[in-house]
Amino acid sequence: MKTPSIKRRERDTIIQALRAGVVPKLGLQHIQVGRAREIEELVRDIERISNGGAAIRFVIGEYGSGKTFFLNLGRLIALEKGMVVLSADMAPSRRLHATGGQARSLYAEMARNASTRTKPDGGAMPSIVERFASQAVRSAERNDREPGDMIREQLAHLEELTGGYDFATVIRRYWEGFETGDEELKSASLRWLRAEYSTRTDARKALGVRTIIEDANVYDQLKLFALFVRKAGYQGLVVSIDELVNLYKLPSSQARNANYEQILRILNDVLQGSASHLGFILGGTPEFLMDTRRGLYSYEALQSRLAENTFARDGLVDLSGPVIRLANLTPEDMFVLLSNIRRVMQGESPALPDSALAAFMTHCSERIGDAYFRTPRNTVTAFVNMLSVLEQNLNVDWRELVGSVNVAVDGDGDANDIPDNEADDELASFKL
Repeated sequence: MKTPSIKRRERDTIIQALRAGVVPKLGLQHIQVGRAREIEELVRDIERISNGGAAIRFVIGEYGSGKTFFLNLGRLIALEKGMVVLSADMAPSRRLHATGGQARSLYAEMARNASTRTKPDGGAMPSIVERFASQAVRSAERNDREPGDMIREQLAHLEELTGGYDFATVIRRYWEGFETGDEELKSASLRWLRAEYSTRTDARKALGVRTIIEDANVYDQLKLFALFVRKAGYQGLVVSIDELVNLYKLPSSQARNANYEQILRILNDVLQGSASHLGFILGGTPEFLMDTRRGLYSYEALQSRLAENTFARDGLVDLSGPVIRLANLTPEDMFVLLSNIRRVMQGESPALPDSALAAFMTHCSERIGDAYFRTPRNTVTAFVNMLSVLEQNLNVDWRELVGSVNVAVDGDGDANDIPDNEADDELASFKL
């Protein structure tokens, strides 16, 4: 199969991100390895959302194990399938439930990062609203009706839901601003949709609405927005939130439990079929999930719903539940990953031989220590750094950088310079 070509922008983004130890937002398809079954489950979730259902996944893994990479991959799959994606990282100033503006801050961050297939880098809120309006206009023309009447009809169902009346009013205000060329009215409408109003008084003065998106109604607004994007012609809404370990770190047990109650509400809605065209992908560490004192398991109702299948042991897996545990990459997966990174940096005819990759992995295992290199992030960052030095210092031999590794290599540096039995033993002992 022909390898997809790499654009210069993608190449630069991948290299810069990997060197910094973060996940690139572009070009993930060029370096993705493994996780095939987990990705299949995500694809099924997105199909379920498209068909009017809902889904929720807790992506659990150690720091550096690839959680953020997996979440970004899920985001790209959702965009490719015609979804709208809202994404954000949890932080001390952003929570699912709060009374001091932290939940509104989380929603505002997600709204700013709103993405579609045509605007994958965020900032898609205006285009989403305008797509809804333009579709309503075309529908009105086909049926010989006024666009304003068609928009009201399209939004009538939303008005019946919690917070739906003011949501529909804001959409109509945006349409009025679009029709009359009132940029101030359009801007005020977008500010409301992005949760940028902190007081009801300001929102009422600008738009004539009595409510705003605030801490108490964030989840209700997400459900409304999911139905709205569907009416705008998208397949549904996916909410991607990383770093949920920040909830685990909250010093107040009352604040933690309030956030866990919100997670329970979302989980119940998804499992019971109360949500529609809405999906959640949530990333966290094993402690965030399993700690019975501070984690999700400290909340009994969540523990019973998120507990592992007791039959999935001794190598058996069950990915149908809400929790996806990211297993360590195998040595073979890691070798392919390093090969992909080498191809991104050095092209289809790389200067670095396969034997160098095997030697590098052996060095990571034996000389630096398995405890430090047990996660892909650290291994990848070190490998990219090594390639960068080789690229900028053409007189340096890779053997000098890898270090004193017990690998037999002849002058041409072919992979068969490493005896098969020794290479197999080294790779078999390398547990990532």
